[in-house]
Amino acid sequence: MDNIIYELVLIFAGAAALATLFLYLKQPIILAYIALGVAIGPSGLRLIDNPEHIEHLSHVGIILLLFLIGLNLRPDRMIGLFGKVSMLTLATSLIFMSTIMLVAMMLGYAFLHSLIIGAALMFSSTIIGLKLLPTTTLHHKHRGEMMVSVLLLQDILAIVIILLISGGQENNIPLTVSLLFLKLILLTLISFFAVKYIITALYTKFDTIREHTFLMSLGWGLLIAGAAEAIGLSFEMGAFVAGVSIATLPISLVIAEELKPLRDFFLILFFFSIGAQFDLMVMKDVVLAGALIAFIIVLIKPLVYRWGFNITGEKDYISAELGIRLGQASEFSLLVAYSALISGVIDLRSTYLIQTVVILTFVISTYWVINKYPTPISSVASQRRD
Repeated sequence: MDNIIYELVLIFAGAAALATLFLYLKQPIILAYIALGVAIGPSGLRLIDNPEHIEHLSHVGIILLLFLIGLNLRPDRMIGLFGKVSMLTLATSLIFMSTIMLVAMMLGYAFLHSLIIGAALMFSSTIIGLKLLPTTTLHHKHRGEMMVSVLLLQDILAIVIILLISGGQENNIPLTVSLLFLKLILLTLISFFAVKYIITALYTKFDTIREHTFLMSLGWGLLIAGAAEAIGLSFEMGAFVAGVSIATLPISLVIAEELKPLRDFFLILFFFSIGAQFDLMVMKDVVLAGALIAFIIVLIKPLVYRWGFNITGEKDYISAELGIRLGQASEFSLLVAYSALISGVIDLRSTYLIQTVVILTFVISTYWVINKYPTPISSVASQRRD
């Protein structure tokens, strides 16, 4: 049934019921949304048998998440952090890609398919990493900045890979990377110029009307996100630029608080769509291989990240925490897999393997983080931080 109102009723009524049950059982609430997707999606009761439009709608939650993260970060800090973690991001990504590619080849996948599997699964999840990180606790602010820097640089790598798979710039890697950075710099400059001379004046003139502040902020974030997508970057990168561009304004923290409920609304749809994509009957042929690769990812990523952050000068306990929080596959893995499938580079079996690994690492990583570190959604009051 394609009635969007009917589907939203099912999703949010079901999410409320299942989330309550999971909280009673002291389980991560995120997993309730994924479980709901499995239960009422195409592989379950088929109450929602075509979740693709829900998935597209849920992407707004990712955009808002990056916008809010940008609102909490100072521009001067981000420039230094990008320089600090750029080599770390590149080196760790190559290690992850090589390791996963070798494992896939050992499991019988062809070289090219294994290469794409490794490239898709080398990224960490922006959604899981930042959703489980307390964003308003000063004690965690530096860790949040480090995580965001790594994840955004990985987003750039993911875009490059998708362009290369799709034949962008005739596989001219230096040209592709140079153009991406040039577009990002230009978008950033235009955004800061517009905020300084236009947006700030509008905020000041109508600062007593909260509805206008809300609409201006939401419109600004989505506008720059859309502009970024239009010039070949990504919605996420544009949203982050939009957030950072107004992070220096005193009103930025107020905006962040007002947009949080809207962000959570769309993120529930995102996690539901992740569960709805899981089809055990289709994925049964790759579930054992997927479980093995998922286990390897959640094992080696924390170790490699810990080593990498230690080299950059971070204290060991901070490096260990960052490694565990980044120890999963990414929603970008699904985009890389989809692009490769459409381009004929990989087959359905490899695509199902990537999907299986993403879901399993989301589940395993969520349990690990929630049981070890403070998060906004912990079922234990002493571990709950927002």
